[in-house]
Amino acid sequence: MNITTPDTNKTYLVTGAAGFIGFFLSRKLLDLGCRVVGIDNLNDYYDVKLKENRLEKLYPYEKFTFLKEDISDKAGLMKIFEEYKPEIVVNLAAQAGVRYSIENPDVYIQSNVIGFYNILEACRHYPVDHLIYASSSSVYGANKKVPFEETDFVDNPVSLYASTKKSNELMAHTYSHLYKIPATGLRFFTVYGPMGRPDMAYFGFTDKYFAGETIKIFNNGDFENDLYRDFTYIDDIVTGIERLVSTPPSGDGEVAHRVFNIGNNSPEKLMKFITALEQALGNAMGKEIEFNKEFEPIKPGDVPATYASTKQLQDAVGFKPETSIEDGLQRFADWYVGYYRVN
Repeated sequence: MNITTPDTNKTYLVTGAAGFIGFFLSRKLLDLGCRVVGIDNLNDYYDVKLKENRLEKLYPYEKFTFLKEDISDKAGLMKIFEEYKPEIVVNLAAQAGVRYSIENPDVYIQSNVIGFYNILEACRHYPVDHLIYASSSSVYGANKKVPFEETDFVDNPVSLYASTKKSNELMAHTYSHLYKIPATGLRFFTVYGPMGRPDMAYFGFTDKYFAGETIKIFNNGDFENDLYRDFTYIDDIVTGIERLVSTPPSGDGEVAHRVFNIGNNSPEKLMKFITALEQALGNAMGKEIEFNKEFEPIKPGDVPATYASTKQLQDAVGFKPETSIEDGLQRFADWYVGYYRVN
């Protein structure tokens, strides 16, 4: 195993640079001295001000260029590839969210399928050293076998969002086969942390607490058979990507495409996660905090458990996520209380 760091002589194109993972990855690459071209369409799926605040932290870097662009605009994307000629592409632009895909399927096809096709076409016409793209743990569907391994059968998605991510893996494999594009797909497992996505449960619970509202927990109030989630702290995700960017799959006679889980390899019951969040917010506020809870049935598209095997990632780049939910949630709580000036 050869642990490598990003090559500072190369140009890194990060799509979704104003997003949660995209921002933290861009900042890490810039801190290392890399040149980063960030693109984002700054859509209003969640608070645009939060996206703009992330970008404001990147603008001071001399080697950062931001372009407001939508990956579903093929002509615009091609111009960017022609002008900046990135050697490394990290595609994190996507319409996220399982439940939202039931209400608004069109945007998922537009961004996650057409947009990703455009990325592949750009990598085909302007060859790159490595394409890394976001897949999702949702491709495992209602998989009963745990932990989830990359070799598991993933042809039974239970949401349109999951279907689009599975289609990304298939499309990337095909383009890698046909056009020799070295590509790596990353199946992210419930990423959380400071400056995270407001549509994620932990963020929404916190918002509701400070608004004096009840939080809804979709587990039927069944604590014995509670939902399990492999919560993965943002810094662990970024370290995993950082290790991978300079280690593209070689192919060696096979297709130069591979897929890795990036998860914490330590699933927690949802109720334990909520208790840890209450504790973290209590620490940040200097008082005891308890959410008002309302229990409801599991929503369509939700799965009972997510649990990542991270052995392949560890074997490839010598890294295993290890931030505990207590530490990760404390960092989120401290940020939230400061950012929103709650008291």
